Amino acid sequence: MHFGKLISNLRKPDLHDAVKRNTLRLLQDVSIPEKFHGEIMNVCFDYIISPAEKPAVKAFSLTILQHLSRQYPDIRQELKTIIEDRWDFETAAFKSRARKILTEF
Repeated sequence: MHFGKLISNLRKPDLHDAVKRNTLRLLQDVSIPEKFHGEIMNVCFDYIISPAEKPAVKAFSLTILQHLSRQYPDIRQELKTIIEDRWDFETAAFKSRARKILTEF
């Protein structure tokens, strides 16, 4: 798989929401090579804090971060803080996914 291309594509400005959504849907279900962990974490954190991102993009980003937090427990506190800060402004999809993550922490 071309992880580098997929992840760098997510950084493109004005990328169509469907491309983001489907790329993240794929990445949540595969083992991401370690050399891409930092970059995908940054992309996912950027997506979940952005008020403009669509609910599915945020939900898939949360799942990717949840999976990576098992390997990098240091990101759990940051993820928890962002979820709590965004809670009142987010959709039911975000809250449902976030609840599952918070119970794991």
